[in-house]
Amino acid sequence: MIDKIAPSVAEALAGTPDGATVMVGGFGTAGIPGELIDGLIAQGARDLTIVNNNAGNGDHGLAALLKAGRVRKVICSFPRQADSQVFDALYRSGQVELELVPQGNLAERIRAAGAGIGGFFTPTGYGTELAKGKETREIDGRMYVLESPIHAELALIKAERGDRWGNLTYRKAARNFGPVMAMAARRTVASVHEIVPLGELDPETVVTPGIFVHRIVQVPRTATQAGGFQKAA
Repeated sequence: MIDKIAPSVAEALAGTPDGATVMVGGFGTAGIPGELIDGLIAQGARDLTIVNNNAGNGDHGLAALLKAGRVRKVICSFPRQADSQVFDALYRSGQVELELVPQGNLAERIRAAGAGIGGFFTPTGYGTELAKGKETREIDGRMYVLESPIHAELALIKAERGDRWGNLTYRKAARNFGPVMAMAARRTVASVHEIVPLGELDPETVVTPGIFVHRIVQVPRTATQAGGFQKAA
């Protein structure tokens, strides 16, 4: 019987190795799998490469992981904002590396990994520092840069509902990078607020099929998340 439900975050994340590349879903604070990040801090893996749209907010979530000294490198498109003081301080002091990737390129590099694409040409970044050292090519009179896929050992994503096979639905903007990250990682762990019986999820609403998910763990909904909540389809 297929049952991907983990009894705890700790069990879902057990065995995460030092030096792993970890994709973390989220767009700003929308869709950040906070409980899974906290579990990764407790699990103890170090020297991590983190792939996310941002580089942490305030002193929680990714910022807490950075502050704990567990991150060697961040690959993201938007590292600096008003409350990114943890990353900012670490980067300026040389304690963390940054690979800056335009947001569309980031999404496509992750998608390419999941789709088995060896690379793709894009005009974004051509003629800038971001294209330094990369192959360029003229196509139909326009210059393009070759970008490579981003693979990961682990993806941490936040979904809304799931079943024991690992099928997932999302809530609105919390969907963001989760589906493509689930496809690009060797192992995907998803947090969900509801675990439902098989057959209760309408197949038309399943965004991430269970074949891309290895473990799901149920986490409680906080008061903030509950405010104004509308049940997902």
